[in-house]
Amino acid sequence: MSDWQFISTKVENRIGTITMNKPPANALSQSMIHEIGEAMESFLEDSGVRVVLLHGEGKFFAAGADIKEFTGIKHGNEFADLAREGQRIFRQIETSSKPVIAAIHGAALGGGLELAMACHIRIACEKTKLGLPELQLGLVPGFAGTQRLPKLVGKAKAMEMLLTAEPLSATEAERHGLINRSVSEGTHLEEAEKLAEAVRYKGKQTVQYIVELLQHAETDPIERGQEKEAVRFGDAFESSDAKEGINAFLEKRKPEFQDK
Repeated sequence: MSDWQFISTKVENRIGTITMNKPPANALSQSMIHEIGEAMESFLEDSGVRVVLLHGEGKFFAAGADIKEFTGIKHGNEFADLAREGQRIFRQIETSSKPVIAAIHGAALGGGLELAMACHIRIACEKTKLGLPELQLGLVPGFAGTQRLPKLVGKAKAMEMLLTAEPLSATEAERHGLINRSVSEGTHLEEAEKLAEAVRYKGKQTVQYIVELLQHAETDPIERGQEKEAVRFGDAFESSDAKEGINAFLEKRKPEFQDK
């Protein structure tokens, strides 16, 4: 959209990219969060987009929420509404039927880490700082940080991170499961693009099935999740993806999946 002020987007080779650009630290204002949500909606509606890549320009991925905006809020219920709206948009990312990869550098703190945690895959430069330092401001995380962090690192490590407000390096974050991979400085975008390339050649429908089933795995009892997997297994078998994939295997060639 031409009126986006804090982000830009592009689509190349079935990869939709959202670039945050709000100097100096890509602080997450309400306007910027809304723009990210709008960009996600447009990519979800675009049949030509298979996977989404999210990253930040400048020194940081996103160094936190825009604290200056907080001074204009007078009442707790307004602050709660702000949190609910951010949660809604980040949940939209988390439940996206298309994989979302975060390419992180510099810092992902506070709201920046909450945004990254909503993505399906996280790649970060080894010196990146990742944390939720809200207690240093006399606050608590508001964009579901207390809910997603323990699912990724475990309750004990989440408790330590939140109560001390101390960030992790990317190397530590990878060890604790907060990110998928720690990479050399300056290579985060390249590595994330390689992952996106690997995904975009897979079958469109079956990729969506995988994302859907993993989301159910987080919330459903295993018996219900197994039944949904069995149904999707049957759906996939009847799809053009399966016909092409099986034929390609038997013919010893790479599959060429169609946008169906």
